[in-house]
Amino acid sequence: MILPTGTTVAVADGETVRLFRNTGVKPGVHLVEISAAPPVPAHSGSGARHHTGSANPDGRRRDEDDFAAATASFLNKLSLDGTIKHLVVVSDPRTLGEMRKHFHRDLRGKIMGEFAKDFSRRPLEDIASLIADA
Repeated sequence: MILPTGTTVAVADGETVRLFRNTGVKPGVHLVEISAAPPVPAHSGSGARHHTGSANPDGRRRDEDDFAAATASFLNKLSLDGTIKHLVVVSDPRTLGEMRKHFHRDLRGKIMGEFAKDFSRRPLEDIASLIADA
């Protein structure tokens, strides 16, 4: 995949989100981690359909869904204020599915690619290779 310079890459799971910016010149991918305040789950009702029970004994799934919704809200804000011009999302399949439900129309138009893979704890080089090889 060829990424424009300045593309934001969000790597997330149900507990963490890491943001990167592509500083490489086309066609290269050279990611630099950028610091940003992590999204704070607002308990906005995301995951409310996942009740605690035998299939979900500890409520962890609800917490992960709430974090995914907060991450999507955070990305929406960055998109609406012009910080994000292009976006690539790398996330485990379940978290990515939950995030998609909360993406704003403006953000959806800026998404260049989505990878349903759990790379949240992988090194930067692996993330860059995943995107470059796509």
